[in-house]
Amino acid sequence: MTSATKPIDPLPKVWNPDSRIGEMLAGKRGLVVGVANEQSIAFGCAAKLRAFGAELALTHLNEKAEKYVRPLAEQIGASLLMPLDVERPGEMEAVFERIRAEWGRLDFIVHSIAYAPRDDLHGRVIDCSLSGFQQAMRVSCYSFIEMARLAEPLMSDGGVMVTMSYYGADKVVSNYNMMGPVKSALQSTTRYLAAELGEAGIRVYAVSPGPLKTRAASGIAAFDDLVADAVARSPAGRLVDIAEIGRTVAFLVGGGASGMTGDTIFVDAGLHNIA
Repeated sequence: MTSATKPIDPLPKVWNPDSRIGEMLAGKRGLVVGVANEQSIAFGCAAKLRAFGAELALTHLNEKAEKYVRPLAEQIGASLLMPLDVERPGEMEAVFERIRAEWGRLDFIVHSIAYAPRDDLHGRVIDCSLSGFQQAMRVSCYSFIEMARLAEPLMSDGGVMVTMSYYGADKVVSNYNMMGPVKSALQSTTRYLAAELGEAGIRVYAVSPGPLKTRAASGIAAFDDLVADAVARSPAGRLVDIAEIGRTVAFLVGGGASGMTGDTIFVDAGLHNIA
């Protein structure tokens, strides 16, 4: 394992309630959407949020995905595990109804899902299909709006909403293609939700990680070249890992970020600062 890929902040194999950091988010309850396997950004967030003391609900895409996600949910002691395909009518409503029935409230949500049809993702933006663009927007952006709408009534005492973006929303990144405009829309959505929900004490953020070797990222053409370029150009000379992203999300969920909302937070070893 090279210095560019070895974990800087390893994830715990099991949640340790006796850890000295295990109280920062004690008493907070949150939903994390997007866990697919142990390399996924959503799992990095879930593991760190749980390590800091939060109680968690997780989702899995379908029955096939459940066999990978359930052991991870058990590993970190998640309280709830539910199916959620945002393209299937009624499933998101069912998730929030169960949270309402069992918890009665919600302190935070983490939205870490994105999708684009492969043919559209690998082609030029100008050539993308209407159906492909609509599906990418539906899954990657509009689902965050839906989650926010359903979470709002459960955040009567305020709360935090976090989604995941990428630098390709701000600058043209080779081979990111159609997902660039989609993530730009997601970041703009973050700002508008922050403005609309601020009076209710709800803060909204987009986190923008650098490239990571996740299953979702494997769909990007020439992704290995993108990773090599990130390592070569970032001030830290390395990639970030999912635990570092998780710690950032834990900070945003906690009281330390109370003076911030609507922001896009870069966690990319400084790569976005380099021309």
